Amino acid sequence: MRTALCLWIVMAVLCPGEVKGHKGHGGDHHHGQGLDHDHGRDNDHGHRRDHEHGHHDPEPGDNGTKPVVQGNGGFAFSLYKQLVVQPDNQGKNVFFSPLSVSLALAALSVGARGQTHQQLFTGLGFNSSLLTQEQVDQAFQTILTQLNQKNGVDLSIGSALFLHNTFKPHPEFLKDMKRFYLSEGFTVDFTNTAVAIETINKYVGEKTRGKIDKLVKDLDPTTVMYLLSYIYFKGKWEIPFDSKDTKEDTFHVDDNTTVPVQMMSVKKRFSVYYDQEISTSVLQLHYNESVSMMLALPEKGLTRLEEVIGQNHITKWHRWMKASEYQVHVPKMSITTTYSLKDVLSGMGMLDIFSNRADFSGISEDLKVAVSEVAHQASLDVDEAGATAAAATGVVLMPLSFRRTPVLKFDRPFMVIVMDRETKSILFMGKIINPANK
Repeated sequence: MRTALCLWIVMAVLCPGEVKGHKGHGGDHHHGQGLDHDHGRDNDHGHRRDHEHGHHDPEPGDNGTKPVVQGNGGFAFSLYKQLVVQPDNQGKNVFFSPLSVSLALAALSVGARGQTHQQLFTGLGFNSSLLTQEQVDQAFQTILTQLNQKNGVDLSIGSALFLHNTFKPHPEFLKDMKRFYLSEGFTVDFTNTAVAIETINKYVGEKTRGKIDKLVKDLDPTTVMYLLSYIYFKGKWEIPFDSKDTKEDTFHVDDNTTVPVQMMSVKKRFSVYYDQEISTSVLQLHYNESVSMMLALPEKGLTRLEEVIGQNHITKWHRWMKASEYQVHVPKMSITTTYSLKDVLSGMGMLDIFSNRADFSGISEDLKVAVSEVAHQASLDVDEAGATAAAATGVVLMPLSFRRTPVLKFDRPFMVIVMDRETKSILFMGKIINPANK
């Protein structure tokens, strides 16, 4: 008999490996209950790894979040570099939410033990000699709380657990998920796959305002737990584009391919930085005082930029941005991406979570479980008013009257990074190869 923990990231589904000593729990059917429900176990499960969580709730800006934020940033670029080299992604737009993936995997690490936990921590960019699980939990609690309290943008982020009605995880795991990862909890019957799929997709659709409503297409009926993280963002530009100035233009996909796009245009003061070291122009479009979108336009091709870019570049760009008047041209776009991250995460060293070696005894000791899949879906809409996301042609000088206004025209492949400056979190990132592709 095989059971499954399915981890999805909007995104993560947990699906068990081989069953050892499956006791066939009876359990009550607690529809839609919170994660603090008891599931009929003794709280002391003997596998706590000093996981008492008797610590203070960090205040916003607590320095304890810094190593976790740094780890999240490093993970974001590692995951990006893995995604862009996947054969299925060649010549395609790439867009994802690294924070959503980090959230799901960090939540999963709450129930991981031994080498499984070590691989998750290392893959996430966390140094286990400097960071404990408790510190990671607290940091995510702080980050999620701050992001969910943003003013001036519509931003929500969180997680959910869907549990098979006879599966009884450790109560401590459920309490930590609710407290630190803001998880909601629901019980479902995974053997009735059609109803389970409908239940999960309805939840995701509500949390992403309908942007992602078909996350789950099929489910293994042996699934016992489905861990899901989501992020939704909608913001209006501080400096909007006027739709009257949007015109059809040409986007150069590569040296031999062009596509028509609707190109937005505005002339205002923007924060811009030219990184001479990597020959890249960087434009920052603000939503509010904290959240912004960075567009990075390399002169020498996107591949070269992807080879060298890292978290240190983001830090440098933020530090040296200067405001000046620019004529800015950015294509309208509407993009949806879907990824299976199983092979990608395995390639980043997280091997055991998918195998019979998986140790999730912090979730359940009676049932041997492993992750069957990690799936991620994200969408991005950019128009004159702003951007909705759920998940250079060099600088040209153009004469205007008796002075020159520098022009930044994003008419060839570029990178996109949506950041929150307060938590230093990369909410979304990717590359736009062809804005005409959906």
